[in-house]
Amino acid sequence: MAAELARRTEAIRNAGPNTAAGRAAWRSAREPKARIRQLLGRMAPGLARCMYCGDNLGTDIDHFEPIARAPLRTFDWHNHLLACAFCNSNRKRDRFPCDADGSPLLIDPAREDPADHLRLLLASGAYSPLTPKGEATIEVFGLNTRPELVRARRLAFTVVRALLAEWQTRQEAGDAVAAAEIAAALTDLWQADVLRAVRKLADAPQLAPVVLGDRAWSALQRF
Repeated sequence: MAAELARRTEAIRNAGPNTAAGRAAWRSAREPKARIRQLLGRMAPGLARCMYCGDNLGTDIDHFEPIARAPLRTFDWHNHLLACAFCNSNRKRDRFPCDADGSPLLIDPAREDPADHLRLLLASGAYSPLTPKGEATIEVFGLNTRPELVRARRLAFTVVRALLAEWQTRQEAGDAVAAAEIAAALTDLWQADVLRAVRKLADAPQLAPVVLGDRAWSALQRF
């Protein structure tokens, strides 16, 4: 596929390059897009969820650096992310904020750990920015202003806490099959950021029992 993507990039270069050429080439690339989407689905969190909001199904291929800004990156594999239609078409579109040095201010989840830029507040379901990049990402994708996202993260925390407690119960009962099913459910939970934030509580053993409760905390130490 690399050769095919390179060939299509060269065609855009010969056509301008410009935004119109990039967009026209992308619209007509049905087969490459299907293959790219399939590969991105394997990289996405949980059950092929949007790499930006982590909540909705990843239906679209997002160009991290928009075609309008970088038409020669239209077929650059490293510029592709799986996104939901809302994040891709309603929130981000051609937005690509940069700092004074021209460096991107959006988190690239394929290259960076979002936890380096964002802290998830489990009790509220909201994000707190740790860096200017985290702040810009929250704003562009509406991660705190879309009530369905905040509520879903809050509910997911309740589910994770309950599943951890149940996993502990099954382990103590010697029911390995049921424990494995619960572990698989936790791993596939589409709000992967919630499970990640819960796991990080292991670094705060004085705080974790207060946030999780004794049984879920006991489970987390063994999970």
